[in-house]
Amino acid sequence: MDLSALDHLAAAAAALAAGAVNAVAGGGTLITFPALAAVGVPAKTANTTNAVALCPGYFGGTWAQRGDLLGQRRRSIVLGIAGFFGGLCGAFLLLASSERLFRQVVPFLILLACGLLGFQGPIRKLIPVRSSASGDTVPGPVAVVSTFATSIYGGYFGAGIGIMFLAILGLLLPEPLRRVNAVKQLLSFVINVTAATVFVLRGNVAWTLVAVMAPAALVGGNLGGRVAQRLDANRLRTVVVVLGVAAAVRMLTS
Repeated sequence: MDLSALDHLAAAAAALAAGAVNAVAGGGTLITFPALAAVGVPAKTANTTNAVALCPGYFGGTWAQRGDLLGQRRRSIVLGIAGFFGGLCGAFLLLASSERLFRQVVPFLILLACGLLGFQGPIRKLIPVRSSASGDTVPGPVAVVSTFATSIYGGYFGAGIGIMFLAILGLLLPEPLRRVNAVKQLLSFVINVTAATVFVLRGNVAWTLVAVMAPAALVGGNLGGRVAQRLDANRLRTVVVVLGVAAAVRMLTS
């Protein structure tokens, strides 16, 4: 894979934008993955490289919300274990998939993520409003199985996984949205790091791209966090959805 300095610059710019978008509206993968594919990175390698490059951002988000994880230790451990094994299954499923199969499937995964992002508002309205936490209860079988199944998708592709977790855990956990969001962030971090570790060990990562994307995503996240209150998240979300749909259509017709 012969990538030019301009290709690396484009990848870094996409990561910068993705970091900012994630801080404001979510859906940054819908920017970085198509950008990597556009500069000629094979679809599977684009996905694995993207997973590794986004690890610092997931860590930063989890660390920023650590206060809301207090009092959720048992819940976090149980769901984290389910997320670990689900992410592991998803990562190996990706590596076992042929490049052709992944290219055939990924446009529909992008459209799924676009749908989740586009309907994020209505999905959040489904989450019961709770004024206070009810204690560190151990999640039931439905929550564990749902987390495991969602984590398989997270390890395989992952775009929109945060919205999936918000919808599922918001309905199943007896917590206010703010604390559910902290658990969601932790699970996203666990799944992404698990999958990224598998990809690194298997050597299926474009490291020169990671080197420029990871710091760019961190800077973008910082900038996005600083201006989040001044940006219209709904409009930004619409732009990301349009870009994602365009990328999916392009892959389906190419």
